[in-house]
Amino acid sequence: MESTLNCEIQPNSSRGEINMRVDRVDIPVYDISLLRNIWEGREKKYKNKQKKEHERVQKSALAKINQQWQYRIACKKLKSNEVEVLQHYLTRTALTEIQPHQDIPNTDENPIIEGIKFIFELDGDKWIELPDNLLDMTYLREWHIRRTKICKLPEWIVQFPDLCVLDIPQNGIDKLPVEIGQLTKLRVLKVNYNRLSSIPPELGECENLERLELTGNYLEQLPFELSNLKKVTHLDIAENQFASIPICALRMTSLQLLDMSINMLTDLPEDMDRLEELESLFVHKNNMSYLPKCLVNITTLKMIVVSGDTLICWPSGLKENPAIKFIKLYDNMADEIMEGDDEILETRQDHHKEFMKTYIDTVKDRGKTSLSYLWVVSLLDKLAIT
Repeated sequence: MESTLNCEIQPNSSRGEINMRVDRVDIPVYDISLLRNIWEGREKKYKNKQKKEHERVQKSALAKINQQWQYRIACKKLKSNEVEVLQHYLTRTALTEIQPHQDIPNTDENPIIEGIKFIFELDGDKWIELPDNLLDMTYLREWHIRRTKICKLPEWIVQFPDLCVLDIPQNGIDKLPVEIGQLTKLRVLKVNYNRLSSIPPELGECENLERLELTGNYLEQLPFELSNLKKVTHLDIAENQFASIPICALRMTSLQLLDMSINMLTDLPEDMDRLEELESLFVHKNNMSYLPKCLVNITTLKMIVVSGDTLICWPSGLKENPAIKFIKLYDNMADEIMEGDDEILETRQDHHKEFMKTYIDTVKDRGKTSLSYLWVVSLLDKLAIT
């Protein structure tokens, strides 16, 4: 702060005098170098704080990894039921999802631990690629990667020979690596709500696959090589762009559930009865006008769901068979009015509840549980069962 004098002179003509008034004025003077020093000091403190926080996180991660190895060693001394109790109270994160190693000699002192899984989880849009240290965990048996910005799976996925569950919904994946065919122990593959436009034929080499979910992609066809997947019991390819049921699907002889809802189907093939173990068929939200007679030949069929707005012809056996829940969904309520006595209406309400439970069970693992659930609930007043 600097002080200056302000002088004001006023002549007095009547007396021939001059009046002078002096005021003191304080003028602030800023030292630029001082401001720079203050700013640089604050910036240095901030960087030091960030550095310490980064070191703390790194040490914390190492501590967690070390804790996992200690946990594995400790589990060697526990019985199977004791390990399960311990696991129940563990906090599950991307690191603690890794369970104790299972390769333990079968002796009285070191019994085999049954039912233990090696699980890796990744969640959140901050991830644009898989962590580098994942390659150090080739013993993993399950990958669960959700809601990330990861666009592709690495070719080195083949280095995980024990992988049996690959659950990767709601990412940006537009292509599966051909190396996926070398994962011969793979039992569950879920790639729901991604950007796939094709499936590699090599997937047909995963002959132990039991559940295949490809909902919410841009698929128009599946490779014929998938016909080799004879153990698949659950095939969910809803919300795609299929104009017909893939030939390979009709050759999955163990298939129990087939969901092709919300596609571009205009009919079903006349050899649908090749699926001799089929129990549930979801083909609603398509543009079909009739159903083939061969559906009556599938003795295991328990439920079939179609859109009633465009359907005008179907086998009478589907209506007459009490073991089959033949459900027609209507977008336009004017197309169908539910009439009948109290007993019929009560039966229909029971069917409503059974359909709701069955269908929710089929969509709850897709990766968009809440959305699918709300959509199904909104159909409550649109159901008509004949």
